[in-house]
Amino acid sequence: MSTHEAWSLVCRLFAGGTPVFRGALSPAEIGACTTLGPAIKPTVISRTFTLCPYCQLRNGQVFGDGQGGQVCQCSDCGPIPLAANDLAAVMLDKSWLRSKLRMALEIESRDGFTDLGNGVWRLGEARRGPALLAPNLVPLCVDPSVFDRVRVAGATIRVITPASVEARRARLPAGVEWLPLDERFAYYGGGISFLQPGAQPAPAESQEPWTLVNGPFSADFKWVTLASWPQGPIRCTDRQAEVFKALWSFKGAEMHRDRVMQRAGQEGRKPIDPFKVKDRDKGKPAHEGPLHAYRELVHARQRDGLYWMPCASPDAVAA
Repeated sequence: MSTHEAWSLVCRLFAGGTPVFRGALSPAEIGACTTLGPAIKPTVISRTFTLCPYCQLRNGQVFGDGQGGQVCQCSDCGPIPLAANDLAAVMLDKSWLRSKLRMALEIESRDGFTDLGNGVWRLGEARRGPALLAPNLVPLCVDPSVFDRVRVAGATIRVITPASVEARRARLPAGVEWLPLDERFAYYGGGISFLQPGAQPAPAESQEPWTLVNGPFSADFKWVTLASWPQGPIRCTDRQAEVFKALWSFKGAEMHRDRVMQRAGQEGRKPIDPFKVKDRDKGKPAHEGPLHAYRELVHARQRDGLYWMPCASPDAVAA
């Protein structure tokens, strides 16, 4: 089961907006439910009708079999005995999707999300531009009044919806950019990553995005793998990755913080600034992980303003 299949299931469930019988899922999608963990919630669609477990094409009414069991009365297949999980269904946890998309777009945690009605959510402001999430782009283009409610002067509104033929044909109002959920985002390591224009959507299974290339870092420094962090690869924000990349470029040599931050393209005073965890995010692995990596990998003499990364030295890399 690939991460691409897992993400495809997320997009399909979000676009559909309703629970799906487990029996209607492919073997790969059933495996994806396990991989996606809390993103997929078990539920029951109905206790009186269910998908026929034999043909998996028609819904049939559920009756007792007189022996303590149940059967599905399918119009094509007749009475089919039901197993314990034949009534089981799954649905997407939309709060999980909203939260992970906010992280992918690096929306500040203090900028809360808002329910705008009709399935449309304002996720917050990404780089000062409002970001919206909706299951369908077409209704927003037919009635664009929702864009006027969130518009910020001089900023582009980014609206995220699943891709469809109708969405590709829709005419967007001025100042609105469409981000197809299926194509501009991807599921990596328990989180969601935002793909910049022109980026490849998902690497081959033999080359996961967190594959070690630069010591404990991935090629783009957005992933860190440490034995001291048992929860798997640590995903960093763009700002955090730039600090790690800058420190790595000095090959383990001590460097003044001003030069480190200048090379990282950061305005903060210290390299640790992008890694600080707000009180509301304390205890959350997604926020604590990068700080743990920083504390383990970066050394400092703060009185002198000097910082260095021992694992980046030529001797350490060669080892």
